[in-house]
Amino acid sequence: MKEITMSYGRQGLRVRLDDDWQLQVIRKPVLPALAEPARTLEATLDMPVAAPPLAQLAAAARRVCIVICDITRPVPNGIILPALVRRLLAAGVPPDAITVLIATGLHRPNEGAELAAVVGDETVLRAVRVVNHFARRDEEHVTLGMTTRGTPVRLDRRLVEADLRIVVGLVEPHFMAGFSGGRKLLAPGVAHADTITSFHHARLLEHPRATNLVLEGNPLHDELLQIAALAGPVYAVNVALDEARHPTLLNFGDLLASHAAAVAHVRQSAEQRLSRTYDVALTSAAGHPLDLTYYQAVKGMASALGALRPGGTLFIVSACTEGLGSAEFRDAQRRLVRGGPAAFLAHLLAMPRAPVDAWQTEMLCKALQHADVRLFSTGLSEADWPDTGVRRVVNLDRELAVAVAATRDHALAVLPEGPYVIPTPPQAG
Repeated sequence: MKEITMSYGRQGLRVRLDDDWQLQVIRKPVLPALAEPARTLEATLDMPVAAPPLAQLAAAARRVCIVICDITRPVPNGIILPALVRRLLAAGVPPDAITVLIATGLHRPNEGAELAAVVGDETVLRAVRVVNHFARRDEEHVTLGMTTRGTPVRLDRRLVEADLRIVVGLVEPHFMAGFSGGRKLLAPGVAHADTITSFHHARLLEHPRATNLVLEGNPLHDELLQIAALAGPVYAVNVALDEARHPTLLNFGDLLASHAAAVAHVRQSAEQRLSRTYDVALTSAAGHPLDLTYYQAVKGMASALGALRPGGTLFIVSACTEGLGSAEFRDAQRRLVRGGPAAFLAHLLAMPRAPVDAWQTEMLCKALQHADVRLFSTGLSEADWPDTGVRRVVNLDRELAVAVAATRDHALAVLPEGPYVIPTPPQAG
């Protein structure tokens, strides 16, 4: 008997695997971690991608807005923000003219100890203003226009009215937009609720190219590019991480050009082409902080489907220490449980805009239509489980063993890092 540690909560979860199983562990190939991330960052601030150095950009700025990810992304802000603030102050930008804006989208705000953890550096918290974005506060947004698909573009006033705008994001596979980071810090990150619910409509998300690793022809990505264009000049710090959460890339520059360079770097490790698919797969929701809620765990389900034959069994582990997710997500889940995936999708397609957080349930539908999904979690309450829409796993080792024993070849695919690695099935023919 052997063991494998799955990303789960803060400590991981050990799972026992039979020695006789045909096992494929799907991991990112090792990319060298940056030996000195802080020094790498300083260098890229002086020599950005397709942009002037930060010192030159800051010299002409009276107001600066730095947008960072919320608690759901493990961005090393403790390295990045002190360097940015130090450079801005040295260029003559007053401390009270610098705002760090947390890109919550429609998620809850990050406050107290959690806010400190997100920022990662007490000197930054003391030196400049750090605030959350609130998507439902009309007065805190500016209308910039409309995309060609009719999405109203309303972004946070603190971003729009800044002379220098910088976003700091993690670049990883994303199961709707292809890759996270870059333009996603603008929308949904600091966009109004009307903007977010417009481009999360099922008409876009049901498109076959609105999926992991795909940018070209992805309608959601196209919407985000149009929103970014209406926002005006924005610059980005992009980060890529290895399985141990060490940076393998840090760059700075033009929003689109620097993000494209980061995507090229991430793609070489995140996309894993398989020689076969499996009847049973085991994945995770990537551990803390991504697996704080069941809402976020859906990413792990949707991202593992390439390893699984249609009708196969997908086991996922997710701590869900904060429970199911928002009240709106719970409502969407209950509608799914009552009516099933087909009726739920028909409901979404009939709506003028996507109900808040229903897009995650829509992605769960894709997993349920492909696989028998089974969840192991120690964070959900008894009241939460009926609303998950998936089968509860009580004894993971035993239930996994039973599922594998029922297959013809006793084979199992394992994705310890969950949605940070995307398995793609063999090409037809």
